[in-house]
Amino acid sequence: MFTKRIIPCLDIKDNRVVKGVKFLSLRDAGNPVEVAKAYDQQQADELVFLDITASFEKRKTLIDLVEKIAQNIFMPFTVGGGIRDMDDIRDLLNAGADKISINTAGVKCPDLIADASRKFGSQCIVVAIDAKLQMLNSKWQVYINGGRTPTELEAIEWARRAAQLGAGEILLTSMDYDGTKDGFDLALTRSVAEAVNIPVIASGGAGKLEHFYQVFTETGATAGLAASIFHYGEYTVRQVKEYLKEKGVSVRL
Repeated sequence: MFTKRIIPCLDIKDNRVVKGVKFLSLRDAGNPVEVAKAYDQQQADELVFLDITASFEKRKTLIDLVEKIAQNIFMPFTVGGGIRDMDDIRDLLNAGADKISINTAGVKCPDLIADASRKFGSQCIVVAIDAKLQMLNSKWQVYINGGRTPTELEAIEWARRAAQLGAGEILLTSMDYDGTKDGFDLALTRSVAEAVNIPVIASGGAGKLEHFYQVFTETGATAGLAASIFHYGEYTVRQVKEYLKEKGVSVRL
């Protein structure tokens, strides 16, 4: 049985942690370094840092901030946002990131996923997929540029191709459920997890302890990512893990 991971996420805008609902109405959630240190103390399994406006603003990720966070935590650290080429990936790995999350650049240039996986190892290349259900055809459409720009890609097909290109992991965010606290999108997560043979991180919608149990027992997700419930003190990472352990889910305590 694989140990399930609990991963807080830092959405970064203007050097601050923020959180919205369905990628809109952003609220401030604190200083990134201090927030990261708190999650390290709570024994989070990993930490994800997403510079959510970098791609849209056509700039690079805040590398100085990445360095400061990396110096203050002792857990695997994934960084995404504004990554355009191999040099950006190398710079972030050198700054202390353990994994790199690629979204917009991977959609525009799939060869980047393949090249990066060969050069740096698939274990550190995460393909992030922001997906939204289209009512007309009941398919999940892939969005880029921080959820601003729709593409012609369908999420399940794109996840399958990303895995074939060499991605080591999928970070799957439901735009419909993001920030709602109504629970993870089980149908989307299940469909993607069944389509690939690499780990899938479920993201978007965590609001209760039960939601983590559902996503781990009803889908093939290997990790659950959350922001709001951790940032605003509704639950700690430790509380989530203790609950899951009591329910028979394998977690690291």
